[in-house]
Amino acid sequence: MCSQDPAGIFELIEVVGNGTYGQVYKGRHVKTSQLAAIKIMNINEDEEEEIKMEINMLKKYSHHRNIATYYGAFIKKLPSSTGKLDQLWLVMEFCGSGSVTDLVKSTKSNSLKEDWIAYICREILRGLYHLHQNKVIHRDIKGQNVLLTDSGEVKLVDFGVSAQLDRTVGRRNTFIGTPYWMAPEVIACDENPDATYDSRSDLWSLGITALEMAEGHPPLVDMHPMRALFLIPRNAPPRLKRGKK
Repeated sequence: MCSQDPAGIFELIEVVGNGTYGQVYKGRHVKTSQLAAIKIMNINEDEEEEIKMEINMLKKYSHHRNIATYYGAFIKKLPSSTGKLDQLWLVMEFCGSGSVTDLVKSTKSNSLKEDWIAYICREILRGLYHLHQNKVIHRDIKGQNVLLTDSGEVKLVDFGVSAQLDRTVGRRNTFIGTPYWMAPEVIACDENPDATYDSRSDLWSLGITALEMAEGHPPLVDMHPMRALFLIPRNAPPRLKRGKK
């Protein structure tokens, strides 16, 4: 991480979203005018390990056509007299066409055509294959974490809950992710400390994302998250509603 003040390197243009741990800005490099997505987070001791893990993941694995490229990380020191925490600026590739969720909501029918769904799923799978080959589970695949560039490229983002698999065990037993997209085996980790899951849980989340693209939302979204968490492992796997294409 660079200790140089990022405010002199990048100009913040507008807020474009909220990530796992902070706001995301559209920014511009002052000297080159290159656009970037800048996630700004207050550095809290409790979150430091998670943030460092995200940076480590981005450094190692973002050199792939279906993963947003990592440009750098900066620490913005704030005067102790302000009583505010220092800021981490995480600078990544800017994807100008927003998220898959945004794309779905922009359509009149709140659903994408089958060929678009197939294309986006294929590109997500390419990104996941890259991560899984490197023993990484993303753990939060959903429409909001799949971005589109102005030229229609598909990029995975938000590694805030990613986990590198232990090379010998190859499984996780940590309960984390977004409720409606969670695989049953991930939810089981909250109920049974001996339960485990592996990279296949990302494929379940991709399936739910495909339903989100077809129907405008994931299954059970009208329910309270805790009820959804109860039902997902107990229900049959969700299917596309009849009449949806």
